[in-house]
Amino acid sequence: MRGILILALLLLGACQNLTPRAVDQPSGVIRDLHTGQRLSAQALVERLAGAPRLIVGEQHDNPDHHDVQLWLLQALARQRAQGSLLLEMLTSDQQVRVDEVHALSAARWPADLPAALAWQSGWDWNLYGPIVRYALVQPYPLLAANLDSIEVRRIYKQAPAVSGARSNAAAVKLELLAQIRDGHCGLLPERRMPAMLAVQQQRDRQMAMRLLAAPAPAVLFAGGYHARLDIGVPVHVQDISEHPAPVVVMLAEKGAVVSLASADYVWYTASRPVQDYCAQLRH
Repeated sequence: MRGILILALLLLGACQNLTPRAVDQPSGVIRDLHTGQRLSAQALVERLAGAPRLIVGEQHDNPDHHDVQLWLLQALARQRAQGSLLLEMLTSDQQVRVDEVHALSAARWPADLPAALAWQSGWDWNLYGPIVRYALVQPYPLLAANLDSIEVRRIYKQAPAVSGARSNAAAVKLELLAQIRDGHCGLLPERRMPAMLAVQQQRDRQMAMRLLAAPAPAVLFAGGYHARLDIGVPVHVQDISEHPAPVVVMLAEKGAVVSLASADYVWYTASRPVQDYCAQLRH
């Protein structure tokens, strides 16, 4: 009998360990870009709690940004009921797998959770895993926001026109083309640029449609360029609906320049050593 009791306690402890713990408030400097005012983390949460749609822009390889995202989810949950969480890192063909795992208790999750979700290796699970695990034990849905590889290949081969005055503005397309060149280290042939621009804008359009369709209040985690008010998902939200632009919080490293044109709030985290991905790519 004593052995059974010990086993039960061990199993209970194991189940409890599957549930993500509350994270400490991350450090950094937060500013309201409308006023220039410096905010506490709690003051930011109180302002965000009333937003029906929120986008948090990240630098994908920065662990501090993922700590902030997880903390924001937990802090917002103490202010109001969350409607949904959307991730750029999940594609439409993964949604069935995500829903299947979400329907299970944490104790019944597959041993290899990334494999069960068909998690893409390009997204570091060590960084995204805590956010995904937290979301999978919540009552609200975890939603794929991005296009799958088949959709991307189709767009690349034959780009559909993107509708809307904001999306088609010359300044938007020029800024996106510059970002695509920089993102590919200047190695992408010019003949491929129109197709890459189409893919970028269709990704943003997909995220905008998913965000609009998601239960509110909805939060989207995406890369900084996707999150930007002036060129990213918010542009498409306004082109395809009568809703105002989502509220945008941009996560950036200390020293980066973030303007009111691209975000409502900025959360500056500590600077990290610069990774020269272009050198690796050229090599």
